[in-house]
Amino acid sequence: MLEGVKQIGVNEWEVPIGYVAGMRVPGRFFLSESLGKTLEPGAVQQLANVATLPGIVKNSLAMPDIHWGYGFPIGGVAAFSVDEGIISPGGVGFDINCGVRLLSTPLQYKDVTGRRDLIDELFRTVPTGVGAKSALKVSQQALESMVVKGAQWAVKAGYGVERDLMRCEEGGFMKTADSHALSAKAKQRGVPQGGTLGSGNHFLEVQVVHEIFDPAAAKTFGLTLGQVCCMIHCGSRGLGHQVCTDHLKALESATRKYQIAIPDRQLACAPLTSPEGMAYFGAMAAAANYAWANRQMITHTTRQVLAKMFRIDYEEMPLIYDVAHNVAKIEEHVLEGKRMKVCVHRKGATRSFGPGSADLPTDLESIGQPVIIPGSMGTSSFILRGTQIAMDRTFGSTCHGAGRIMSRTQAKKKLRGKEIVANLLKEGIIVRAHSDNAITDEAPDVYKSSDEVVNVVHEVGISKLVARLSPIGVIKG
Repeated sequence: MLEGVKQIGVNEWEVPIGYVAGMRVPGRFFLSESLGKTLEPGAVQQLANVATLPGIVKNSLAMPDIHWGYGFPIGGVAAFSVDEGIISPGGVGFDINCGVRLLSTPLQYKDVTGRRDLIDELFRTVPTGVGAKSALKVSQQALESMVVKGAQWAVKAGYGVERDLMRCEEGGFMKTADSHALSAKAKQRGVPQGGTLGSGNHFLEVQVVHEIFDPAAAKTFGLTLGQVCCMIHCGSRGLGHQVCTDHLKALESATRKYQIAIPDRQLACAPLTSPEGMAYFGAMAAAANYAWANRQMITHTTRQVLAKMFRIDYEEMPLIYDVAHNVAKIEEHVLEGKRMKVCVHRKGATRSFGPGSADLPTDLESIGQPVIIPGSMGTSSFILRGTQIAMDRTFGSTCHGAGRIMSRTQAKKKLRGKEIVANLLKEGIIVRAHSDNAITDEAPDVYKSSDEVVNVVHEVGISKLVARLSPIGVIKG
């Protein structure tokens, strides 16, 4: 491990105050010895830099999918006092509420194995790739409702059922959204992209429940061995990217205006209670709502394809859960024995609320929140459950995926898309994408092992394993 970093427990490491000048709290990250071999010094530096920001409480945190990002490390979590703390786009990211949801079906593995026609039809129906535009035609007026009400708007517009909202984090929308804080360009980019998958690491994957670790939790969530599910991973598309671009400029000025010393200009921020901080928070929440609506629309399209192809009922495909990555939210957490409102930034991290948490639907209160950790095109995905340990130690947070170990540039030099597709087909996994580069960029070899990453959080106890899902077909963004 890096010099100056101390191991303080099993899979737990501390970056002490003084690792970089101005740290207000220690840094903490969770990582196994084997995953430590891929740890980037720059990511640890970023973790320490976050610890210098005003109003930060307890620790600057990172999950085992930690890697270098913009401002915060990806896998980073930090909570800031509502009264004295800041909000930073670098702690949220450009793809606001890039998140993932899992849809269950009554189908079994035997029903879908080798069904290239299913993957082809999903690929044809769900728009993918850079600049993809939807056939669903969201109007400018509808967009205003979309960014304010999120998945709730989508369900009322006919893209789902009421139960879906109960199985979404935040009920599928943040009440703090402010459409007036969105630029005309952000809205313009959002109008044609509602219901589209996008590019990069986004995907729609047909999976089968391959292994169950916690039968009671799996039953509560609605998962059974051999069951076919669909996982959808995407975010706020061009609208969210534009929100980050627009408000970074304003917050760079605000950093100087409020005389906030930062070790990295990518940590541009403003006091949460300032006009600039509140404007960004409102715009970010609007982009998060757009992302929830977007995933809801893709869910609707996926259900329609499956219902028609396999003659199953639309409502036989319930939503297991939808979790957000890349978001900042006001939450209550216990600090030194007292409940305190904080602004929790999760940058490439997932909420992991434990049993009894107020935000959970009644039927999940005894088990905890479903946590969805996607694999990397050809590797397993995992369902876990939130824990009290996470509430006590990580502001109810856990990892969000496998974490990159190879840049897209390196991947293009070392790997070939056609070879990846052929090798995955030998394993019974059908892959569709608009280009070889899209496949090369997201090949299994460019990521850490999802098995190792989830084993770390399971052993630490910040989320506990429930089920493993294996891919059958993958549509890449």
